[in-house]
Amino acid sequence: MPRVVGVAFRPPGKCYWFDPGELDLRLGDSVVVETVRGRELGTVRIPITEVLADTLVHPLKPVLRRATDEDVRQHERNQARARELLPQVEERVRHFGLPMKLLDAEFTFDASQIIIYFTAENRVDFRELVRDLACRFKTRVQLHQVGARDHTRMLGGYGPCGRELCCRTFLSEFAPVSMRMAKDQSLFLNPMKFSGSCGKLMCCLRFEHELYTEARARLPEVGARVGTPYGVGQVVAVSVLHDEVTVELPETSAVRTFKASELEHSQGSELPPSAD
Repeated sequence: MPRVVGVAFRPPGKCYWFDPGELDLRLGDSVVVETVRGRELGTVRIPITEVLADTLVHPLKPVLRRATDEDVRQHERNQARARELLPQVEERVRHFGLPMKLLDAEFTFDASQIIIYFTAENRVDFRELVRDLACRFKTRVQLHQVGARDHTRMLGGYGPCGRELCCRTFLSEFAPVSMRMAKDQSLFLNPMKFSGSCGKLMCCLRFEHELYTEARARLPEVGARVGTPYGVGQVVAVSVLHDEVTVELPETSAVRTFKASELEHSQGSELPPSAD
């Protein structure tokens, strides 16, 4: 199996596989790699490992070398220069009357291209702007429109839990999050209650979804008839976290809460009605 190393270009950005060659690379090493955009400086996030060849996109780009102190300083100078150019880009955006909000800019390591990130409500025809900027900056220009989640990742912030946003600290990719996940976790079906800073459903809804799904499969549905130590009753509520079921007992009109292990029920079906 091919030897590869995972390199990311933005913390906590997506990792890409590269060919380490004969280099002995370790976690956290700064490296200069060859990419489709030219040479880039990145950080080793996945140490050298072996993967199946059919999972790779060939030909695999190489790691050119470990980054030197001068490489790191050059990278920092490039990014400082890119940020200094943003006011000029904003002025040209206003000149062309484009409905877009600039977020960030960066140069590739060899300064052969500047990438400008922006957000907009709809698709924007920025071809004329690109030609104008390329002429002004004497370099290739690429504009990249990002969505709400990437916008928030760039800005950073803190979630309702009090911790720094997941997308800013460790999430390298955004997985789909659905209202079904909120329903399975017995959350109020009001998106405002579990929307993140980006305005989308919180990514953390996905973290425990599999656990909730497995736990709910062991518990009866609301409305099912179950056998309890006090007779047959109807389920009125289920607590996945506590593994508890609340049952209404028709004979006494009492409502009691039981551990799931105390009940008798058939998964996916109801007990037959009582004789009376």
